[in-house]
Amino acid sequence: MSGIFITFEGIEYCGKTTQSLLLIERLKEKGCDVVYTREPGGTNIGEDIRKILLDTRNSTMNDLTEVLLYTASRVQHIHEVIQPALLKNKIVVCDRFMDATIAYQGYARGLDMGLIYKLQNMFIKNVTPNLTLLLDITPEQGLLRAANKRLDRIEKEDIEFHCMVRQGYLQIAEQEPDRVKVIDGSSDVDNVHQMICEYVDEIICNNGM
Repeated sequence: MSGIFITFEGIEYCGKTTQSLLLIERLKEKGCDVVYTREPGGTNIGEDIRKILLDTRNSTMNDLTEVLLYTASRVQHIHEVIQPALLKNKIVVCDRFMDATIAYQGYARGLDMGLIYKLQNMFIKNVTPNLTLLLDITPEQGLLRAANKRLDRIEKEDIEFHCMVRQGYLQIAEQEPDRVKVIDGSSDVDNVHQMICEYVDEIICNNGM
């Protein structure tokens, strides 16, 4: 892969989408060839899978079904969007990727981590972010931001679930500090954006772009 792969991660309402779009705007202003995408989704097939995963009517979905659907969406996403863009030396900015599966289905759902990593090794292989920006807030802060909003199936999980997701993310960051950068998502939007830009500028410089 010759491009740069940047991912945003964090619990619900941590500010990923806002910060992703701010970063995209800045990169385009700098003349970078950038692709913005998201998971689950990013392709027509992936968006259809997303609807199934987030539909509140699917409250009885089995945890294994859930992780397999996320994996199916990701395989299509890599094949159709991520790999082609990276091979063309583009910067790919993605709202969620593999870390989300580890945090949500592994740490929070309690699915076997061995299975999750086996699925990754079988189907995702060597597509790994160069930089992951983890916007960290507490579940309580997320609930405040979600007030008066229509919640999807994942967002409706109880606060204990979201606490486990957050701890999962922080564990990932502790294990991979060179790749995963923890940013205080409760800070002012402009401050968060500035911190993100510093990390992104460094990774772009290191990759000679």
